[in-house]
Amino acid sequence: MDLAHLRSATAENLSLKLLAFGFSLVLYSWVHGSQDAQRSLNLNVDTAMPDKPSRVLTTPIPPTIRVTVRGPKSTLDSLRAEDIPSVLLDIRKGDESRVTIDPSMIPAPPGLKVEQIDPPAIDLVWEDVIGREVPVEVGVVSAPAPGYVLKAGPKAEPTVVRATGPKSEVMVIQRVHAEAFDLAGLTEGTYTRQLAIDRPHGRVAYDAQSVSATVDVGREVAERLFPRMPLEVIGRVAGARAHPADVDVRLTCPPEVVRALRAEQIVPRVQVTSAAEHGSDALSVLLSVDQCDAHVIPSSVVVRW
Repeated sequence: MDLAHLRSATAENLSLKLLAFGFSLVLYSWVHGSQDAQRSLNLNVDTAMPDKPSRVLTTPIPPTIRVTVRGPKSTLDSLRAEDIPSVLLDIRKGDESRVTIDPSMIPAPPGLKVEQIDPPAIDLVWEDVIGREVPVEVGVVSAPAPGYVLKAGPKAEPTVVRATGPKSEVMVIQRVHAEAFDLAGLTEGTYTRQLAIDRPHGRVAYDAQSVSATVDVGREVAERLFPRMPLEVIGRVAGARAHPADVDVRLTCPPEVVRALRAEQIVPRVQVTSAAEHGSDALSVLLSVDQCDAHVIPSSVVVRW
């Protein structure tokens, strides 16, 4: 066949040939587009939990499930996971041990059929919710100003907080830790601060987020014992004698004062005020030392004259 004849044959009834070709394309698309196909999608999962649970779910609910749907290929090609609403798991009773996911729970678009669900069911484990009071512990950091020490505290108020949650988690909590009390630079006095409580672990909740903590800061002191210090009897009565004739003296003073003390500076006394010529009396021992607190043993003696 020569070229001229080929051109003539091609051009003959060209419009009918083009129309037939178009019909063929439409028919091909319709046949293949209407064929069944499968597609898998990850769908979001929503969970309806008990409003006021006396039990808590300890097994995790998967955030998504995998669903395989069948339908026309043309429909599946344009389908998105967002086109199908989330799957709702209703476990508000709080006693289900297993929840089954069936096709009726998945609102697939018209023309599509749910063929497979993964997982098809979820096993549930529940645990009792309990409340328990747990002591609060407050520590300290840093140190007071030079020459001062922590005398008392820190004392927390409240002293306990209530922990609520799954029994297995609440029962292992021995104490609740609060933020440490910073003593840096503090001098003599009583100080109160609001301190945050460490956030609980897991599914435990506390009924307080902070506590009030108080500390007492005082001067640094040291103690020194002066044993068997002779008693001096003063007053108008001559020849008076004390029984016992000496006492033990314990002094509490700033460290630098204690270091400088000498025994001759420690003079315990009893004073006789009676005007009687003879007699006896139980009298308190008197002692005063600058910048020191004195503790005398015994604190009183019998004086005879």
